[in-house]
Amino acid sequence: MGRHSLPDQYGAGGSAPRRRDPRRPDPRRRTRRRTVAVATVLVLAVAGGMAAAVKGGLLSFGSSCQDDPVRLTLAVSPDLAPALEAAAKQARDADLTSDGRCVAVTVSAQEPYKVADTLLAGEDPDAQVWVPDSDVWIQRLTADGGTAQVSTVGQVASTPVGVAMVPAAAKSLGWPKKTYGWLELAGAGLRDDSLRLGAADPTRSATGLLALTRLSSAAAGVEGGDIQAAALMKALSQRVSDSDGQVLDTLPRDSSGTEQGNPKRNQALVVSEQTAYTYNSRADGGSLDFFHPKDGSPRLDYPYTLLEETGLTTDESRAAIRFMSYLRDPRQQRLLERYGFRTSDDEVSDALVARAGGSSPQPYAKPPGRPASEVALQEALGVWTITVQSARITTVVDASASMSEPVAGTGRSRMDVTKASLLQALATFTPDDEVGLWDFSTKLDGDKDYRVRVPTERLGAPKGEGTQRDRLSTAFGDLAPVPNGATGLYDTTLAAYKEATASYAKGKFNALVILTDGVNEDPGSISRTDLIAQLERLTSPERPVPLIMIAVGPDADREGADRIAEATGGSGHEVTDPSQIQSVILKAIVEAGTPGRQG
Repeated sequence: MGRHSLPDQYGAGGSAPRRRDPRRPDPRRRTRRRTVAVATVLVLAVAGGMAAAVKGGLLSFGSSCQDDPVRLTLAVSPDLAPALEAAAKQARDADLTSDGRCVAVTVSAQEPYKVADTLLAGEDPDAQVWVPDSDVWIQRLTADGGTAQVSTVGQVASTPVGVAMVPAAAKSLGWPKKTYGWLELAGAGLRDDSLRLGAADPTRSATGLLALTRLSSAAAGVEGGDIQAAALMKALSQRVSDSDGQVLDTLPRDSSGTEQGNPKRNQALVVSEQTAYTYNSRADGGSLDFFHPKDGSPRLDYPYTLLEETGLTTDESRAAIRFMSYLRDPRQQRLLERYGFRTSDDEVSDALVARAGGSSPQPYAKPPGRPASEVALQEALGVWTITVQSARITTVVDASASMSEPVAGTGRSRMDVTKASLLQALATFTPDDEVGLWDFSTKLDGDKDYRVRVPTERLGAPKGEGTQRDRLSTAFGDLAPVPNGATGLYDTTLAAYKEATASYAKGKFNALVILTDGVNEDPGSISRTDLIAQLERLTSPERPVPLIMIAVGPDADREGADRIAEATGGSGHEVTDPSQIQSVILKAIVEAGTPGRQG
């Protein structure tokens, strides 16, 4: 039955023995003889019964609680799995029991997003207990009326999320004395190409999603922060890995931490403190310095979750809770700390932090902030999805004579500043994005007010000796105002929208961007009322193509831009300086794909 000790009352207590008169026979001697005789008879009887039981297969020698344990399989986040495997082995060695039966725990390392997908599909993950790395996965199961039956009974451990860097990169930022917020750390990678920042995909990684949410929260408190955050997300999206484990493989392999000439290598990573701890503990001598952002580190909290919908029995449920309580024993808490996890928010081990690459005065002992709300998580993920998903965008640029007007204080024309801003915007798109260019005035192509300068195609597609991106860059540079050209806005808008909806690319973010500095000046074109009516007929919720209309300069019709764009589910915007165009395009794309947000 395992290793039990006798209750205290069987091993101590009772009064002192009385002294015996040596002249009288010792009554205990007669008692011993009777006891020996009775014991002999009982031993023979029991031996005979045991022999019969063994012969009949009813009893085996050496039986223990391990012969009929309560078996549990735990689906555990890969970073925590080695620690829980060690704890499960110690539990077996100690004959951990629940209601008199041993608890036999098997640990199965599984990516949390895969388990979540399995449960959402109503399938069995072949486990009775799930220990993902974060409560965000539990929230995912219950969001939007989810029906997955789960019950969280506690948290196993925790670890903060921050930014780890190779020492050379950390030194360049003044680590450890200088501290940074999330926006500053993420922005450092945009300002300096030698400090490339990588992360795990927020749609598959709680580490990536929590950092993204904190980045969005930080941006909300800064003027223009939404646009800055969107630009950071776009840049970060080009350096994401599928999982937290894979993101470590993007670090440089050479000792200098630079590996010059290999643009795929990252010098900085969004990871957990425990991940950095494990990396720095490797036998090959890996080394990372760890930044704990001054505006707070979100925590991975490893919820211990019973999967009730998998047919969890009462014995399994009680055994699972027993193992959870076992993990709270001081010995198991020390075990978790040896694997780089925190077991208390009040007492932070300096030795653990040091091995993870942390150092004072980095705020590594700062209490964790409030967990991100479900709404904040969903909003951050929505912005990420719209900002970074592959896009198909046709840009239509006003080439009327008024675009030659100077922009005050710049010494350049509206068209010159517009071209520079469009080139900046082009740099934020990936090779898989599809981008094209039209320009318009009046009668540019026969009776048409518009012409197609570059058809909308994938930026990475080869074109002659270059790519579609090279072709677009040249075309942007060649844009010029048409002398005496007027603004044929309405006919151009309708023609471009028809083309955009007819060439809709499924699975991409489709949009039409029109930049104009004036009002419609073509007397032979359709009216604005007719234009809006036709746009509404062309618009389809199943194939959305929002129109983003940007009114440039003081002469543009902002009210008209709003009404025309809203007919498609898009938005109108006004900029007084064409240099703002790149930011406005990015903001408009975010708003177009995020329900409830207004331009």
